[in-house]
Amino acid sequence: MFEIGNSLRAARERQGLGYGEVELATKIRAKYIRALEEEDFDAIPGDTYARGFLRTYASYLGLDGDVYAEEYASRFPVSWRDDLPRRSGTRRARPPGRGSERRALVLVLAVLVAVTALVFAAWRPGGSGSRRPAPDARRHAGAPGPQLMLRGVAPGTYVEVRRSTPSGPLILQGTVSAGEVDRLAGSRFYLLVRRPAALRVTLDGRVVALPAGRDVRVLVRPRRTTRLSG
Repeated sequence: MFEIGNSLRAARERQGLGYGEVELATKIRAKYIRALEEEDFDAIPGDTYARGFLRTYASYLGLDGDVYAEEYASRFPVSWRDDLPRRSGTRRARPPGRGSERRALVLVLAVLVAVTALVFAAWRPGGSGSRRPAPDARRHAGAPGPQLMLRGVAPGTYVEVRRSTPSGPLILQGTVSAGEVDRLAGSRFYLLVRRPAALRVTLDGRVVALPAGRDVRVLVRPRRTTRLSG
């Protein structure tokens, strides 16, 4: 048995080395180098570190590092410090594959949410509250060609618009709310209006006079508006 600390200090001092110089060369912090020389092994994080530091430091000083590591092991064959639980700040290793599985699950959920949002936006319940204009029926203001304009002027009223005749293609169905404007391309329309007083209608800029009453049915043409029975 020999004195680990004293022999290390003596070797360092013979070579005129300071703690800072040794730390720079060995990458061992100066406080641990001092602890090795003082044999204050409790100041070192664990036996594995202590043996490694001894081997590195002794070898740097030109000594046999393995002898120092073995001497330490003979003094401390089993240390309670190696059985200490890891510090709370130490990150646990994740099981292999868990990260990629989690990313895949997040991606699938994001796709499902996006699809659900698109379906919800595209689906609108039927009946008097739904609006189903034909894709080619609408025109922007100022677009060329005749157009039928529906403007809500009172609390919403149900409107049904078909092309040309009562049996023609359905191009608009739903409630026109106050302040809402719909423009439909064309010059001949069949209209069913639940409350005509709540709606203002023009065809190609000409005001269409709707009869009074409820559930009014009319044929609207460029020069004439005809009320239908039923």
